[in-house]
Amino acid sequence: MKEKISQILKTLPERPGVYLMRDIDGKIIYVGKAKKLRRRVSSYFRHSHASPRLRKLVELIEDISTIRTETEAEALIVEAKLIRKYSPFFNVDLKMNDRYPYVKITAEDYPRIEITRHKAKDGALYLGPFVDAGNIRNLMRLAERYFPLRVCRKTISPDTKKRPCVEYNLGRSMGACAGRCTQSEYRERVADIILLFEGKSPELVERLRERMNDAAKNLEFEKAARYRDTIRAVWRLSRQRISSALQEDLDNETWHVLNRLQEVLGLKILPWRIDAFDISHTHGHDTYGCCVVFEQGRPSPNLYRRFKIRSLRDGEIDDFASIYETVKRRYAHVLDNSEPTPQLALIDGGQGQLEYALRALRELGFELPLIALAEREELIFLPGNPEPLRLGRDDEALQLLQRLRDEVHRYAITTHRNAREKHMRHSRLDDIPGIGRKKAAELLVKFGSVKKIAALSPDELQKVPGIGSVLAEKIIEALRDVL
Repeated sequence: MKEKISQILKTLPERPGVYLMRDIDGKIIYVGKAKKLRRRVSSYFRHSHASPRLRKLVELIEDISTIRTETEAEALIVEAKLIRKYSPFFNVDLKMNDRYPYVKITAEDYPRIEITRHKAKDGALYLGPFVDAGNIRNLMRLAERYFPLRVCRKTISPDTKKRPCVEYNLGRSMGACAGRCTQSEYRERVADIILLFEGKSPELVERLRERMNDAAKNLEFEKAARYRDTIRAVWRLSRQRISSALQEDLDNETWHVLNRLQEVLGLKILPWRIDAFDISHTHGHDTYGCCVVFEQGRPSPNLYRRFKIRSLRDGEIDDFASIYETVKRRYAHVLDNSEPTPQLALIDGGQGQLEYALRALRELGFELPLIALAEREELIFLPGNPEPLRLGRDDEALQLLQRLRDEVHRYAITTHRNAREKHMRHSRLDDIPGIGRKKAAELLVKFGSVKKIAALSPDELQKVPGIGSVLAEKIIEALRDVL
């Protein structure tokens, strides 16, 4: 075995990913995927292969690079993208245009759902690709039972005089052709299905819960029970998380920039997924730590996370402690496999913020390449390096880091602003048992402010409809410290 290859094999992780083998000219001659990179790649050099093709491949390998992925399913998708992009000589299987299936939502007034392996430019919405056949079957089964759309291919012209089809009577159709639902109701069902296949279970469940509550209020208990059963079914179905970024084609520019970033930072693994962190507060109030995620050089908003800082008193300012808490809480979730693992993390700040983030990782026992980007001079701080790295403003690697920093800064400010507005909308009246939001709003409209309400006598308060002597006393007691 060549010495260079031997050293590369020692650095490979026992984690999922994709490996790219190059010849002496740097040309990619083979792309493969692995559940455990070190074990799979090492196997090429441990055996004397009977296949002449494999023997020739091993002879030609001069360099190996890897892309870490969160799951084997992601590795399959990345492998397919790279093979179709580079057409390596030794990849005969996927060069023959094997394709993973998509779920297609047709571009019709009353859309249908189909499974296809060809992504056409026909105005339809394509969800996927899905690499697990069992996974897509389970999702389709759930959709057919709880979110049925029409199955016929006819052009729909709703007619209330028409008798609905057998599928409607069996609960497998909304009866759109017979006018048993409006186009708006049908589109709402389509939106549910899109959330289901995109893996956005929390958003889907929230929509269903609102409808369940409305049905219960209207005494439509059978309808509410159906929503309850649907919610349970959605939560039961655990689905592989395939990010939106991985569903897009890999372009030459992104590949070049990620390789450039790997080179300038001296990373062992291509930074396919990057986390970025920032803190936002107003004079120490409503402090939040935020994390955004870029995959394949693009934002993946469904993986963004925010953390209300718990370790500081209200009004206390400590960005270092806030970064420490945010990083530690973020990667505690990664360690328990509830969040995907990045190949690089970026801290908005300088050497101080970087040290506190490193401390959080050390305490977790979690290894991850970590850097900090200081905004004013755009200096890159690396662990163990006394001098920061300075790249040219036109360097594509720096520009990618700047996009990450700007996005996490935007997300942190938005998170903090929303929290502040929610806090400002909250009234002391909301905390008093027996006072709902509607009654609190009525009191504020009538008297102008909480302070003016606190100055009222119980008799004056009792003049407001719905407030008796007991509730009036409660209000006066709860607002006693306002005066």
